[in-house]
Amino acid sequence: MHKAGFVNIVGKPNAGKSTLLNQLMGEKLAIVTQKAQTTRHRIFGIYNEDDLQIVFSDTPGVLEPKYQLQEKMMDFVKDSLQDADVFLFITDIKDQDKPSEYLIEKLNKIPVPVLLLLNKVDETTQEKMEEAVAFWHEQIPKAEILPISALKAYNTEYILPKLKELLPENPPYYGKDQITDKPERFFVNETIREKILLNYEKEIPYSVEVVTKQFVEKETAIVIDAVIYVERDSQKGIIIGHKGEMIKKVGTEARLDLEKFFDKKIHLSLFVKVRKDWRKNEKDLKGFGYR
Repeated sequence: MHKAGFVNIVGKPNAGKSTLLNQLMGEKLAIVTQKAQTTRHRIFGIYNEDDLQIVFSDTPGVLEPKYQLQEKMMDFVKDSLQDADVFLFITDIKDQDKPSEYLIEKLNKIPVPVLLLLNKVDETTQEKMEEAVAFWHEQIPKAEILPISALKAYNTEYILPKLKELLPENPPYYGKDQITDKPERFFVNETIREKILLNYEKEIPYSVEVVTKQFVEKETAIVIDAVIYVERDSQKGIIIGHKGEMIKKVGTEARLDLEKFFDKKIHLSLFVKVRKDWRKNEKDLKGFGYR
């Protein structure tokens, strides 16, 4: 008997969706930072055992779109709410803001199981945790609630066995040696963007898109040329930094991560170009992979 199915991870920005995906996969597939809106695309992580395949789907956090890029991000979320066998709804137990009514309404209506994960319980008290469990039981009565810490791997060992129990009997959807649906260039782009999110403040990280122009795999090394696109000339100067120090730092940090990911020497060259107001331009967004 072989089980297989789609498990979609949903929640608000910064709830810990990507951290959870990486924890369950045992592999860093999704970039992770403390900044909201780190995840822009829908990423599949394909978990395999001899008699099991779980296709995890990490999605952008649910938000109220303010420009076209965010609208495209929400399209990925809407797609993910229509095609799962199980939903993992992850929420930050410390989040004091109003829950997403859109998500709660959708999850209450869908006819598939919902596992509600109260994340970051290592940063709160037993009393607060019990209050949160009671609150979310009222919000989504059918959901099974599990307090976890995705970062510290607390209680996460219960998730995979539970999903195996809930998923239907199916043959695998993907090859058993496949761990994601994304091409190699996607992970190069995302790794560079992660380093920009970590090294720059304010609007700069959100004005950036990264495109790998060259990816040539040789016997002992991979040669990569990537372009960092920004929206304005002033942002180009900030990305490069004084005497090129900032872009050199980003390149070094990205190269080290990529060498771990690909297990090969990486020769990485970064370039910065201006693509004016690309976040609001339909043609540019399609060119960057936002359909």
